[in-house]
Amino acid sequence: MIVVAGARGMLGRDLMELYGGEAHGVCHDEMEITDPASVEKALKELKPEVVINSVAYTDVDGCETNTDRAFAVNGEGVRNLALVTRAIGAKLVQVSTDYVFDGSKGTPWREDDPVNPLSVYGRSKLLGEENARLNPDHLIVRTQWLYGLHGRNFVETMLRLGVERDQLAVVHDQVGSPTWTADLCLAIRALVENDRRGTYHAANGGSCSWRDFAEAVFRESGMDTVVNPITTEELGRPASRPRYSVLDCSRLERDTGFAPEGWREALKKYLRLRRERHGNG
Repeated sequence: MIVVAGARGMLGRDLMELYGGEAHGVCHDEMEITDPASVEKALKELKPEVVINSVAYTDVDGCETNTDRAFAVNGEGVRNLALVTRAIGAKLVQVSTDYVFDGSKGTPWREDDPVNPLSVYGRSKLLGEENARLNPDHLIVRTQWLYGLHGRNFVETMLRLGVERDQLAVVHDQVGSPTWTADLCLAIRALVENDRRGTYHAANGGSCSWRDFAEAVFRESGMDTVVNPITTEELGRPASRPRYSVLDCSRLERDTGFAPEGWREALKKYLRLRRERHGNG
């Protein structure tokens, strides 16, 4: 059995759709990952072979002021999962982030590149990685710029704002790889099925700035919204973000044979599926 922690979240719901009857989804009412006793009770009863942790406090700016919550959920919660999965002989799959890097490299980041998070969010997720390694049978999957059908995300924000406004300002000096949660799920499944361990990067192929991403969203949706470039400094968000955080995913393909599609093709498929499921609203 595969247990998906955070089964009602954006990634968790896609994992549950992908795995179907193979997976048992748990949420905070059944297993609160920040509570060691709750984790031990739930997992010892369920006896899974694999636990995929999609629980995270992902409000990057909110983490700057809610530091205790960030480290409790993103860091210590993973420690609880690692200790119990180790005790019951289960694999722990921990989803992590490009924000463990400082963005200074200028070329795609490899799994063994030095980490240097710039924000509380990045530091809390790095602690989660370190704690995941308390279980020797661990799999850390770093990803980035996630969007999906079942949660708030950049694509949905752009579509909403594009209806309300003729022009938007979006940062052009942060570069990464937009990643559809459905494709991340396929990467996780490929890694689990191939019994991989250690750290892997998984994101859709290619890269762009947030402004490029916004323009692609509007173009593929047939909207005329103008996207004006602004700098990170002009935006003035509380948390520092890496300027170049593209992930090198070649290890994923080499070790599993699976390579996520390019981000533009993934976006087209997402928007088409979104229209089919939810209409144009």
